[in-house]
Amino acid sequence: MVFFSTFKYHLFLLFTAVFITGGPAAAQQVAPFKNGDRVVFMGNSITDGGHYHSYIWLYYMTHFPSMRISVVNAGIGGDVCKQMLERLDDEVFSKKPTVMTFTFGMNDTGYQYYAPEKADSAYNAKVGESLKYFKLVEAELNKHPEVKKIMLASPPYDETSKIKFAPFVKKNAAILRIVDEQQKAAKRNNWGFIDFNTPMLLINQRGQLKDSTFTMEAPDRIHPSNDGQMVMAYTFLNAQGLAGSKVADMSINAKNKKIEKAENCGLSNLLVSGDHVSFDYLANSLPYPLDSIPGGFGKPARSQLEALKLIPFTDEYNQEILAIKQLKSTSTYQLKIDDTFIGEWTGADLEKGINLALINATPEYQQALAIMHLNEERWTIERRLREYYWIQYSILKPKGLLFNDGESTIDSLQKYAKKDFFVAVTIPTYQKARFKIVRDAWQKEMDLLTDEIYQVNKPKSHHFEITLSK
Repeated sequence: MVFFSTFKYHLFLLFTAVFITGGPAAAQQVAPFKNGDRVVFMGNSITDGGHYHSYIWLYYMTHFPSMRISVVNAGIGGDVCKQMLERLDDEVFSKKPTVMTFTFGMNDTGYQYYAPEKADSAYNAKVGESLKYFKLVEAELNKHPEVKKIMLASPPYDETSKIKFAPFVKKNAAILRIVDEQQKAAKRNNWGFIDFNTPMLLINQRGQLKDSTFTMEAPDRIHPSNDGQMVMAYTFLNAQGLAGSKVADMSINAKNKKIEKAENCGLSNLLVSGDHVSFDYLANSLPYPLDSIPGGFGKPARSQLEALKLIPFTDEYNQEILAIKQLKSTSTYQLKIDDTFIGEWTGADLEKGINLALINATPEYQQALAIMHLNEERWTIERRLREYYWIQYSILKPKGLLFNDGESTIDSLQKYAKKDFFVAVTIPTYQKARFKIVRDAWQKEMDLLTDEIYQVNKPKSHHFEITLSK
């Protein structure tokens, strides 16, 4: 019996790994972005306050430095499909996108505890209401054939984690019914479709085999922390068929004094003399930097870097391999890049190859890290704008006060804030953002940061020296 349980455990892990990664050669489900694409991500709070779209863009910034795209966050916290329908023209099509994504379902299925005998009928009503408006969304989207559409299945509602917050039973099953209709709509309209729900659900369940309280959506079972947001970005990039594209892969034979491989990079000025190897290296891409600072949703918050415990991102997306063949296997060698000491490895290690993308001290990684921080600053400014639009669409629009930003509105919001925590914490941003000149200035800051990113994201030539350690 113990053997059978162990067998089932490993079988589940194998199935999960294959499903999450799509196997060793995952088929492309949606087209990768191309130069000049303007991508608008429409969604609820998971998009509004989330990083997944920013992490996707960061991959394009670093891996395709000569291919400029732009990404726009059109998420509003609390939105259901009906509200997204009402925002389509103002928040999506007015931005002149070439690509848009659309995700909903978490809020549509509600947040109520139902008696077991009433849950099915209650969720039937909520799903039916949501899909009624999704039909209207489908019709509106089809009025814009110039825009490529991608349906994104909602991340899961985690009912199985043993955290303190009691789950809404059968909520994720209701979300999956919405996902099913999204997938059908995508098929009949030739739209893209990407499933966040199933792989994230499997990762949660895999983690819960060892720790019953594990979830990427603590403490509310809804909002993925930054590690979960990175899982979403990874899933999206996988669906675009981008797995397996290396940062660079270079191999030099020290005995024959020849370059054996230079994938996605150029090597020049090779000199080999005894235990000394030097050359110049210019890659076509930069390594992908991962933020180690916890942030985003969740208590305790987790970092983007912690996603590496959950997904094989390094193996599939972040390989900058340096191999030096035919050195003395037991001798120790040091690597310098641009006269800066990077590290020491044995000849046997260098024979196998080392992954430079995992070494923060390289000039390539430091360059990528600066891009990550510029992009994060852009995201932070965009969040201020999203808070303004959340007040507009979630609070003022239902009262007939959409874009009525006068002093009387401030007074009304301050009274409303006494009973609504979210309004209370957002008012300071709204008080600034209600002035168009402030919003325009923020947009200019974002544009300036984006311009700077695409100025500094071009890989540079570096001089490598491998010598026998003293």
